[in-house]
Amino acid sequence: MTPAISNPAKPVSDVILIGAGIMSATLGVLLKALDPSLTISVFERLDAVGAESSDAWNNAGTGHSAFCELNYTPERPDGSIDINKADKIAEQFELSKQFWSTLVLEGQLPDPTAFVHTIPHMSFVWGAGNVEYLRKRHAALLYSPLFQGMEFSTDPAQIAQWIPLVMDGRDPATPVAATRMAIGTDVNFGALTRALFDYLKGQPGVEFHLGHEIEDFRQKDDGIWRLKVNYLGLDVSRIERARFVFIGAGGGSLPLLEKSGIPEANGFGGFPVSGQWLKCQNPDIIARHEAKVYGKPAVGSPPMSMPHLDTRQINGRKELLFGPYAGFSTKFLKQGSYTDLFKSIELGNIRPLLYAGARNLGLTKYLIGQVLQTPRERTAALREYYPKANPADWQLEVAGQRVQVIKKDKKEGGVLEFGTEMVTAADGSIAALLGASPGASTAVAIMLELVQKCFPARAASPEWQARFRQLVPSFGQKLADNPALAAAVRKHSRAVLRLEA
Repeated sequence: MTPAISNPAKPVSDVILIGAGIMSATLGVLLKALDPSLTISVFERLDAVGAESSDAWNNAGTGHSAFCELNYTPERPDGSIDINKADKIAEQFELSKQFWSTLVLEGQLPDPTAFVHTIPHMSFVWGAGNVEYLRKRHAALLYSPLFQGMEFSTDPAQIAQWIPLVMDGRDPATPVAATRMAIGTDVNFGALTRALFDYLKGQPGVEFHLGHEIEDFRQKDDGIWRLKVNYLGLDVSRIERARFVFIGAGGGSLPLLEKSGIPEANGFGGFPVSGQWLKCQNPDIIARHEAKVYGKPAVGSPPMSMPHLDTRQINGRKELLFGPYAGFSTKFLKQGSYTDLFKSIELGNIRPLLYAGARNLGLTKYLIGQVLQTPRERTAALREYYPKANPADWQLEVAGQRVQVIKKDKKEGGVLEFGTEMVTAADGSIAALLGASPGASTAVAIMLELVQKCFPARAASPEWQARFRQLVPSFGQKLADNPALAAAVRKHSRAVLRLEA
């Protein structure tokens, strides 16, 4: 048994952040910007920040803005295209860019080119039915000011200019189509997370603890949370206290939320989905591709498995990835335990888990098929996007671990969600973020919502309202309904973040 060391004399922290990823980093910097006097303690069980889902090699969300992700624009039964989710995600990403721009101007973030670059976002499809879908999608998106400038083409020669690898060796008799947004971005969320924490660690009233794991916590009658924290290096525990706790531990958030004992956590479960990439090893091939190219996911596959041929900037180098290939593991974190899934099952979530499982047998079958894929089958999937791919140029790499949310549903018993879910206590003293994509790209929008929900009185004050608008100029306004404002804030953030026109 780990010895516990009580430290009742230590002052109560205003805020404790659990997990040193992009979500905690964003919330910590946001709260300090709103009230510099706040005391904040950060706890991370690994020995580095941004090493799990926020790491560039693990995270699929490198600038999700709905420009190219086809699952955000489903086709309705009548054949029309629903762009509501795409509009929402595009707007949320604009909030992120505005926030980062303000931090750059105020000196909290260094050179923005260390974490964000311009890269065209493209959708590519083949076959007559898919071509018609993409044509309708393009026409529908042009009604939104957030998608102005999107190009569409069915001309193989034009598409070959945009993405030569994708067209090289393709059957000319097969109809193809592509859309292109030249103002897309690639975001290294690992680099951004480290930059945000570097700033936060230098602020007064901030304590930072790597190699620390939260073992348990309870809220006492005085409203203060007591957290039992284990310092893994010495295998000793101590008690930390806080007025507000944020659980932003990626896949590890669900077990911690369950330990909180708040009634709002009842009924939530998790379904882990792992991933792998094919990483290009040939510099000549990497140099020939300059885009994020997304296609249509396979029937029954989760949204995080949308196939894409993806140019990225990682640690100062241009990289090219294809995937991700989905898989199944009972781990909730890449550096987690195979017992994570089983430990998360409790009386309150058994029913939703069973119902959601019964309704998603196709997904289970798909994941099993992905796990059993041979190298030849993985190469065949790559060649749908790069017909002349040589398997000798590609290396299989393990990607990150995601935990999709399962929650209670009065009608269905339990449903599997493929987005993010924020869970907060009734008194606003604790909040947890569950789920995956689009995740990191919408961190600022999520944290703005969290602050208003958990600190309602202060968030409504004139001082905080004014500061919100300084940090995010379009705060409280809907960009999709205001073309002039959308164009203005986009132009400003692109200039500050040094993104190409």
